Amino acid sequence: MTRTPQDTASILIIDDHPLLRRGVTQLLELEDDLVLAGETGTPEEGLRLAGELDPDLILLDLNMPEMDGIETLTRLRADGFAGRIVMFTVSDHEEDVVAALRAGADGYLLKDMDPDDMVHQLRQAALGRMVISDSLTALLAEALRNQRSQPATPDIHSLTQREREILRELAAGLSNKLIARKLDITEGTVKVHVKHLLKKLNLRSRVEAAVWAVQEGVDK
Repeated sequence: MTRTPQDTASILIIDDHPLLRRGVTQLLELEDDLVLAGETGTPEEGLRLAGELDPDLILLDLNMPEMDGIETLTRLRADGFAGRIVMFTVSDHEEDVVAALRAGADGYLLKDMDPDDMVHQLRQAALGRMVISDSLTALLAEALRNQRSQPATPDIHSLTQREREILRELAAGLSNKLIARKLDITEGTVKVHVKHLLKKLNLRSRVEAAVWAVQEGVDK
């Protein structure tokens, strides 16, 4: 079920740095609408807690011993965890950002961000929006240019009016559920439109479509 702005979001922290976990915990204690569901320094324990606590959002470190964040993310999804998962890391390497988003992350935030900005981004993530640190926007745009597998150039004119509307909402970071609610259509219909627009634009993911739309001003 999609949350509304009035709801409280529960957050599970999976990070192997105790001071980082304590800092985020103290930050959440200052907010009425963000609460700590649990915290752990090991991915295996994180998998267990995710199943037991069923938090709204998981804040997941990328670089951890024994099991990295991408593998943990993959296992969380394989185990059926349907909540939001946001990578929280020091790495601003293109390959890490792209790998996380393609593995199903709902966001990618850098640990050096301002605390107030972090709280804002966590709220947006809990509401169903994709969140990415501002400093990574240019990097994602460059990754899109470098990694497009085929030479065909995306053409906005190949899309139907409804597909353009959905593309604009993708660029705004909305999930399928939020797009369906906003456009008063079913979530299944949104998925079909997303599949079609990706094929028409020769893009491989909704993240690439969102970045391209922002680049081209389609989100205006």
